[in-house]
Amino acid sequence: MANSSRAIVRTAIHRRIRRKVRGSTARPRLAIYRSLNHIYAQIIDDEQGQTLVSASTTEKELREGTGGNLEAARRIGSAIAERALAKGISSVVFDRGGYLYHGRVKALTEAARKSGLNKDESAAEDEEAAEEKNEEKNKEKKKEKKKNSQ
Repeated sequence: MANSSRAIVRTAIHRRIRRKVRGSTARPRLAIYRSLNHIYAQIIDDEQGQTLVSASTTEKELREGTGGNLEAARRIGSAIAERALAKGISSVVFDRGGYLYHGRVKALTEAARKSGLNKDESAAEDEEAAEEKNEEKNKEKKKEKKKNSQ
């Protein structure tokens, strides 16, 4: 029988992800943990086994209201990016911690990218989005031409 406990399934997924995702000194790992009331992010150098930068909603200056919503995740994302850039870290490997890339996890990541972390990655995503829009427009034009020719 498959395991139905969310926590056990999440840790299994996280272990599977961690087999593939490794942080190095050149490109450390941005690890996320979210609880019901808070969200935590830390940048880790796996080669040295050290946490380089961290931010969470339990810190006084980042607390502002509840820590378990999208706004809090955006605050943490921008804070972790600012702290990383101050330490000279400009690109990271993203570790979603077994959580789906959706909601608070996605908000934190996008806020970190907006604040300057992984600039090359955000530029590539913008290009891909533009290409997809162009493809959709071309498909619509072809459909209109077919309708008009019939």
